[in-house]
Amino acid sequence: MTSLPVYRWRLAPEGLATFRQLRALGLRPAGQPVVAQLEHPRRRRGPLVAFLYRVDLARPVRPMTPARWAALAKANAARRVCPECGRDAGYRIPSSLGTCSPCAYPDTSAG
Repeated sequence: MTSLPVYRWRLAPEGLATFRQLRALGLRPAGQPVVAQLEHPRRRRGPLVAFLYRVDLARPVRPMTPARWAALAKANAARRVCPECGRDAGYRIPSSLGTCSPCAYPDTSAG
């Protein structure tokens, strides 16, 4: 296994981009391998690492089809339904709570 070239933050050569930079250009890596990595040193922790891809091998992002939009809407709707009471909470239920706010924090003063 060969090691990847490592570049310092903001010193990557032309023609290489991170995933987010590709996405901002309307591109995707399209299954190409990572060709290098970018490192940003930090004082008390390990460096931040970003993988670099070749821009010339990147392909355009696939457009959303009506079926994909429908699947995404269905998945988001499912995340709004409280598993405890079964009601639509009107917002995405946080995974930290697992239920809607009224179920997670029942009103103890009523009664």
